[in-house]
Amino acid sequence: MDKLRAIAFDADDTLWVNEPFFREAEDRFCGLLEDYLPHHTVNRELYATEIANLPRYGYGIKAFALSMVETIVRVTDGRGPLAVVDRALQIAKDMLDKPVELLDGVEETLARLGGRYRLVLATKGDLLDQERKLERSGLAHHFHHIEVMSDKRVDNYRKLIAHLDCRPEEFLMIGNSVKSDILPVLELGGYAVHVPFHTTWAHEVATSDTDHPRFREVSSLSEIPPLLP
Repeated sequence: MDKLRAIAFDADDTLWVNEPFFREAEDRFCGLLEDYLPHHTVNRELYATEIANLPRYGYGIKAFALSMVETIVRVTDGRGPLAVVDRALQIAKDMLDKPVELLDGVEETLARLGGRYRLVLATKGDLLDQERKLERSGLAHHFHHIEVMSDKRVDNYRKLIAHLDCRPEEFLMIGNSVKSDILPVLELGGYAVHVPFHTTWAHEVATSDTDHPRFREVSSLSEIPPLLP
């Protein structure tokens, strides 16, 4: 990592808590339809709807809300009461109003690295929601550039690295998702550090090559500064 110029951080479940709020919301949603199907079946239907809708709506709470409504229509054969739809929308609003809970070591790590590298926030999700969370987090001043990405594939990272005017070997990505934060960057020739989170959305689950020369795994962000030159 001797040539590093830019370090990008994922946001959700890397800097602050996110996925547990979705798991809580899913549980509440399944309860709304318990008169129609068992919880695990509703959850499976919701997940299938979310995956099918990714090309249309992308990621984030608004996309999740639309998928909940669509799932209600399908599970109830279009006969579900509007009150159920209203309660599903309230679940989404409650998610949007959640406070930002920073993970351990976030502020200290950003402060230590900010004077040595260009720090970038590179995250998926809804633009307005991510901007809101960043403002609430109090972390915005640490970042040279903020990128809310429609997806995190190789081409998306290639465009980001070009925008930062650096080469892949000068770029480090840090995040909790092997699928989105690690593998595409390694494929491009960049560096990646995996910081596992205790809960991961099924769509983001993947395995990493722990022997890759440009890959590291740590248990906390605070372990990263000593790894860097």
